[in-house]
Amino acid sequence: MSRPTTVYLGVPRSQPDGPAGWQRVLHNDAFAAGYSEWRGGAAWVAYRATPRPPGARGLARPDRFEHDWRTLRCLTIVACVRHEDYTGSGYDRGHLAPNHLIATRYGRKAQHQTFLMSNIVPQRPALNRGVWQRLEAAEDALSNRFGPLWVFTGPIYDARPAYLPGFKLIALPSAFYKILVREDSAGGAPRMLAFAVPQDVEGGEDLRRFLVSVADVQRWTGLDFFHQLPDAVEARVEARIDTSSWGF
Repeated sequence: MSRPTTVYLGVPRSQPDGPAGWQRVLHNDAFAAGYSEWRGGAAWVAYRATPRPPGARGLARPDRFEHDWRTLRCLTIVACVRHEDYTGSGYDRGHLAPNHLIATRYGRKAQHQTFLMSNIVPQRPALNRGVWQRLEAAEDALSNRFGPLWVFTGPIYDARPAYLPGFKLIALPSAFYKILVREDSAGGAPRMLAFAVPQDVEGGEDLRRFLVSVADVQRWTGLDFFHQLPDAVEARVEARIDTSSWGF
């Protein structure tokens, strides 16, 4: 079976010396990840959130997360990011490509790939189990309401980030972004909805508090999304915070 297309309107571009650094693109069955060896986590993850099939149910979670031998950190056995590196750190192993959505759309093998450490970033428990979980649920609901969505998600770092305790140099994000995109049914410009959620949330905040523009996300991450759009269209849709098209 061929792998589904996961990246919409071009693989995100970045400057090697920018905040995201150089990325190695890792392709999985249901998502792609732009992995930053420098940061010890993905700068972006991209996937397609299709409507939930009738009767689809979540699958049991694997017992542990697995290191990803495709990363240079693991290939060279230097600072390979492993399950144990997060243990006792005070941070959750936060999914970028979400376990539940990938499991219900793409099956068990794809779900297990979301437990690769290349898909994991440090998230404080109040974020991971609160706002981020609700944002993933909203993404699930919006894909059922509007049809297939294209999603980009990842971390935002300070200029000089702190690091997870230990010697692996796993950078701690200050915030996280999620960009939802759907194609216009009339053939117009794509509709975009973007969020940026700080690491230090309490967990129960209204999701609308975190709405931003795609241009904001690009400025904070140094990534260039959707560069295959005509320049004028790209500038216009990325500058908007378009809640009316989403009923949000």
